Amino acid sequence: MPAKSKAQQQAAGAALSAKRGETPKAELKGASKQMVESMSEKQLEEFAATKTKGKPEHVRK
Repeated sequence: MPAKSKAQQQAAGAALSAKRGETPKAELKGASKQMVESMSEKQLEEFAATKTKGKPEHVRK
């Protein structure tokens, strides 16, 4: 499933980095903190790999 906004893609990238141990989990904020706990590494890779061209900054619910 691709990310729906640039913010979601960036949060997934931060969560993926923490999941792999490249950055400490304590540095995560907001959505990325929840993503690292609730999503698998494969799911995070799919979100983080989404192209941001043409995506909005944020998507309202």
